[in-house]
Amino acid sequence: MADVVTLSRIQFAVHIGFHYLFPPMTIGLSFYIVIIEALFLITKNPMYEKMARFWVKIFGLIFALGVATGVINVFGMGTNWAQFSYYVGDVFGALLGAEGIFAFTLEAGFLGMLLFGWDRLSSKVHFFACCMVAFGAHFSATWIVFANSWMQTPAGFQLAGKGLGQHAVLTSFWHAVFNPSALVRLGHVLLGCWLTGTFLILSVSAFYILKKRHLEFAHRTMKLGLYFGAIFVVLQLWSADASGRAAATYQPAKLAALEGVYNTAPYTPMSLIGWSNPKTKKTSGIKVPGLLSLLVYRDASKPVLGLDQIPTQDWPEAISTLYVTYRWMIYMWCWMFLMITLALVMFKRNKLEKNRLLLKLLVISIAAPVSANIVGWCCAEMGRQPWVVYGLLRTADAVSRSITSGQVWGSLIMIISSFSLLLVLFLFLLDRKIKQGPEDLGHKTDPYRDPYKGHDLEQTPKEV
Repeated sequence: MADVVTLSRIQFAVHIGFHYLFPPMTIGLSFYIVIIEALFLITKNPMYEKMARFWVKIFGLIFALGVATGVINVFGMGTNWAQFSYYVGDVFGALLGAEGIFAFTLEAGFLGMLLFGWDRLSSKVHFFACCMVAFGAHFSATWIVFANSWMQTPAGFQLAGKGLGQHAVLTSFWHAVFNPSALVRLGHVLLGCWLTGTFLILSVSAFYILKKRHLEFAHRTMKLGLYFGAIFVVLQLWSADASGRAAATYQPAKLAALEGVYNTAPYTPMSLIGWSNPKTKKTSGIKVPGLLSLLVYRDASKPVLGLDQIPTQDWPEAISTLYVTYRWMIYMWCWMFLMITLALVMFKRNKLEKNRLLLKLLVISIAAPVSANIVGWCCAEMGRQPWVVYGLLRTADAVSRSITSGQVWGSLIMIISSFSLLLVLFLFLLDRKIKQGPEDLGHKTDPYRDPYKGHDLEQTPKEV
């Protein structure tokens, strides 16, 4: 039977991995909903209102699943990771407290207005609520990324106590917030979320075009997704480069494990495809000499620090898995870049509707950003091991002292069972809403209220 630490890590991975299916979609969708509602305000074209209403319904469904799966994380920190909670409590209390009070409250507070205020609020007030929900979603992600970044590159603290009573005490809130990796990682995460929203709307639009349904809706949504997606996918390449250089500076063991660099040598190669074997300390496959050195230092001859310069007990665990997941993330970026490039060219030439193969590929391409987000977090978190707070607190020392393997097994089985049911329910409801399509606004608008001005019409019910 696996030990408590391993089981607790598996439980955390299952929970967070499932939960993180949803926040990137809501964050990415919120961006597009703001754009669509802004276009409605500017043009007064009812099609944009129709588009906004449809995507807000999808947003509401995904948001509900995100909240349902995310809130239990608080309990996991207390039951399985009590030592970690004690160690970082003074820092996380400030960072995650700010997320709950300022960000999540803002998002949840205006969500009701966004979902149910269509025929009760003026267009401008509804647009304001839309902006607040989107801002809250992005602001919430910001605080969570800052908190996680502190675990990667801790700053703005000092240690107090000894032994099991040792813990981090916050000395500078802003130094903790803007720790060395915070802004780089935030940009990378948000771009991943925007790409997820992009491919969600591209997938649905491609589905409607294939079925020859809601074509005006699909073409307008497709156009938005392709133009913004082209920007995001290029920016993500720049962000990935910045993230790699930051890892080389602050977490060299992580970068060495991701790239399978066991020996420090000039002209450090980068593997395009291959396999990393920590037992033999060799990485085989197709390599480009000097490419990793060039990307990290802008100097192909400068050696990248290898694992031979790092104590074995500080090596990241599961190096082979890290090597593969890192490449999967790169391959998914290549796939997204290819899909957006091809689709944009076909769209500009008015040939996309006839290219059924490309449309089918766009439908399933939502899997690319979703899987890239998940394996990206695997790289970030597994690459930090064996530290839960890098260089300060080891994962083995962060687990609760009072739990047993049997207890963790029981909770793990319950989590997997409940999440499986939630996933089936989510896919069923999402599929039904997409197949229903955008609704005709003719019978949905309150006949006594002008949806463009947001005030009661002059006529009485009898006159109507």
